[in-house]
Amino acid sequence: MPEVTIRIGGRSFQVACQEGEEPYLQSAAAMLDHEAQTLADALGRVPEARMLLMAGLMLADKTAGLEEELRVAERRIKELSAKAARETVREKEVVEVQVEVPVIPDEVVESFARIAERAEQLAAEAEEKLAG
Repeated sequence: MPEVTIRIGGRSFQVACQEGEEPYLQSAAAMLDHEAQTLADALGRVPEARMLLMAGLMLADKTAGLEEELRVAERRIKELSAKAARETVREKEVVEVQVEVPVIPDEVVESFARIAERAEQLAAEAEEKLAG
């Protein structure tokens, strides 16, 4: 199990971690060190235990805020996903209605044309009989 030396608040600590977790440990230590430095700048020299406690609490507060933002974002994502799903269903319904437009076969069009011609002939014959 590797040991990593980390610096927090100007103090060095030896910490053991699992193989491959060294970068994560160093990243976490850097965040804690940043909070510890903020405290040291604001309060001056603080006992080690108090400094670590306060820095940890500051990080916990930030984490709680981020978790709440995450919950809000997840709720918003669910709302938007549901809205998008409803709109997709509506779009599919519209497309289905548009797809169902009937097409008149050429034979039917030709038959109507012959019927119209015959109707015009009959109308002309009827006019001649009435006139004459």
